[in-house]
Amino acid sequence: MVRPPLHQLELSKDEMRRYGYEVVDHLVEHFTTLADKSPVQLATRQQMESLLTETLPMSPTPPEEVLNHVIENVLNKNGAISHPKAYSFVPGPSNFIGSLADALSSGFNVFAGSWMASPAATQIEIIVINWLLEMFHFPVKQGGGLFTSGGSMANLTAIVTARRIRCGEDFSNSTIYLSDQAHSSNIKALNILGFKKMQVRIIPTDLEFRISLNKLKNAIYADKLAGKAPLCVIASAGTTNTGSIDPLDSLADLCKAENIWFHIDGAYGGAAILAKNSNQLLKGIERADSLTVDPHKWFFQPYEIGCLLVKDYNWLTETFTEKPEYLRDVEGNSSEINFYDHGVQLTRSFRALKLYMSLKTFGLDAFKQAVKYNIDLAQKVEKVLRQSDQWEVVSSATIAVINFRFNPLNQSYPESKLDEINQLISQHIIESGEALLATTVLQNQVVLRMCLINPRTSYEHVMETITHCENFAAGVL
Repeated sequence: MVRPPLHQLELSKDEMRRYGYEVVDHLVEHFTTLADKSPVQLATRQQMESLLTETLPMSPTPPEEVLNHVIENVLNKNGAISHPKAYSFVPGPSNFIGSLADALSSGFNVFAGSWMASPAATQIEIIVINWLLEMFHFPVKQGGGLFTSGGSMANLTAIVTARRIRCGEDFSNSTIYLSDQAHSSNIKALNILGFKKMQVRIIPTDLEFRISLNKLKNAIYADKLAGKAPLCVIASAGTTNTGSIDPLDSLADLCKAENIWFHIDGAYGGAAILAKNSNQLLKGIERADSLTVDPHKWFFQPYEIGCLLVKDYNWLTETFTEKPEYLRDVEGNSSEINFYDHGVQLTRSFRALKLYMSLKTFGLDAFKQAVKYNIDLAQKVEKVLRQSDQWEVVSSATIAVINFRFNPLNQSYPESKLDEINQLISQHIIESGEALLATTVLQNQVVLRMCLINPRTSYEHVMETITHCENFAAGVL
């Protein structure tokens, strides 16, 4: 079959089919052999420059040649955050159905900004938002939300909304409260939105790394006495460092009593609501004015899909609706939702499709089982570490995050030496390609941190890594 003219940027039907089969074959190979590969791919800038520096291509290259180059020299040269031994940060385990849903959305080039452009895509986003509202016990009829690129944009959207609804145009006297364990995206959002440092209160946490309710109350009352206007409390439902969950119910009581907007950043830990053995930790989450969740974390979706839920969808439209003349023909009637009126983006991809197809394919019960498996695994690992005379648990397993450090009971080392050893353990494990196991700092101690939210991570995977760590530490000492 003859290929269409080059300027049409098309392949022939046979070429497209062959190319598509090759892409799917590569994806299947990736998903089925991932555990056999290294989760880490380290390279210097110089190495990447020598491998990938190219001149601007002026003439065509055979499609298969381009694909093979990308597979070999680009996709296989990145760390695999969905690998069973990728324990660092908050991994994105992904799933095959979600990946192909992204391919479908991209292939059909769906514009998910307006009802007129994509009524079916918009309706699917409404459906999935309603499913999430139901999961988190938000009011489905009055509540609303939208899918964003991730938790950072969801948090920013929430703060913009709180500022608009509670302050109008002038927020110069407003104050915001969050803990010293809150995610950095919240601080970044406040900086972007023009809040000054003097308007932001960083509240210390307790021994379990949860916001101190007493210190928060003191800060709020001190601000009110000084003539300030407390605007928003940002709580954490699963901090990145430890998985700690702030006392949400008590914070909701305080915010209600003081008429303060209550935002919960549940980007990581919100999904724990699916597990019966942990959902009580999230008591009060349904009382938030706004809630961030991140389906590309513990709902096992490919990047990028974050989500903001709000108690009243009108808050979003009141904050973000603009009426430029070039959009007057797509406004529709009041029942037709235009998601560009609910957030920052006008041009939006069809993010809802992957979560919709994943939930439809596997069912919510499978997601519940996966989350429970992760939580149980972390608790099992904690028990093993506590029974060892080589390891000290610094932060208990909380919704699948555990922090620990090498600290043999039968030997005594200064803190600086222990910090050095644990940093070296992390460095060695990463450089060896055994696992992605990074450090963090808790209580002024360097600790190893594991986030076990991949449903394909086994107990054996974790024990292999811990044994590797022990053997290396013994050699260093």
